[in-house]
Amino acid sequence: MIALLAFSRQGCRTARKIQADFTGEVRLYAPEKLGQPEFFPTASPLSDFVGPLFRQASALIFVGSVGIAVRAIAPHVRDKRTDPAVLAVDELGHFVIPLLSGHIGGANALANRLAASLGATSVVTTATDINGRFSVDAWAASHGYVLSDMGLAKEVSAAILEREIPISSARPLPEPLPPGLVAGDTGELGIRLSCREEKPYDHTLLLIPRVLTLGIGCRRGTSKEAIAQAVEAVFQEAGLRREAAAEAVSIDLKKDEEGLIAYCRDVGLPLSFASAEELRQVPGNFTPSGFVRQVTGVDNVCERAALLKGGNLIVKKTARAGVTVAVAERNWEVSSWEK
Repeated sequence: MIALLAFSRQGCRTARKIQADFTGEVRLYAPEKLGQPEFFPTASPLSDFVGPLFRQASALIFVGSVGIAVRAIAPHVRDKRTDPAVLAVDELGHFVIPLLSGHIGGANALANRLAASLGATSVVTTATDINGRFSVDAWAASHGYVLSDMGLAKEVSAAILEREIPISSARPLPEPLPPGLVAGDTGELGIRLSCREEKPYDHTLLLIPRVLTLGIGCRRGTSKEAIAQAVEAVFQEAGLRREAAAEAVSIDLKKDEEGLIAYCRDVGLPLSFASAEELRQVPGNFTPSGFVRQVTGVDNVCERAALLKGGNLIVKKTARAGVTVAVAERNWEVSSWEK
């Protein structure tokens, strides 16, 4: 959801132009006296009203002064990894200014989009953008990669303004490389694209693609803690980054397995289920178990579940404390340097 806040009749007119540019949910809020269906009270601080929006919205666009926007969001700013994009647009729609989460939150890209739509000027101030250098956090956010270390991301962003930073990848990199990057697998500071724990540089910033599917099986009544320990052990032993997990799959007999559901919910991992028949249709050579076949109707749950949506099995069935885990890696590529 995108939240628009306007403070005058002219501001509402500009806000409605912005609203028309989006197909998703965009809510326009204004003082009650302006007659908008959704309004904010003027008797209490605006920051009180903005608080819930700051936590719920993907972007907040203030159609008014920068000062109003800054005072409204100030009590709520926490972390660039989770804060929403915040922009200010003057009420005549001449200038669009990203104020917060320019890269990871997408405020810079949104500002450029709005400027093109309104015929306005986008006032982007982040150093990598104005100097035409590669922005590692913006690129990672737009392509779905996870940054392994925000501190290192800041170091890379600062260093890339002064020199070329080496980059390497588990998959081929498109040519030419963007300004600020050079191919290489050695150096003091560099960027590595991989779902594995790889550190070719003295200080390696990993960009982790979310390309792994976990196949999970468990005994009835297994706790979420036991499942968490089993999954973490598999990732550590295989040298994989857990942030690379995109989803988990199990057999539909586990649809009401509270421990499994709670574990996936706690780590933010989408969980889906497949029938025994669907799992039997998955091609490949799997680790068979007569007991599992007797209980579930299929010779192996976790390996087949991991491969249900394709890819390559990179961790075969691993059993630990009543939990079985397998991991498949989807086919992935570095397709573009565009943000």
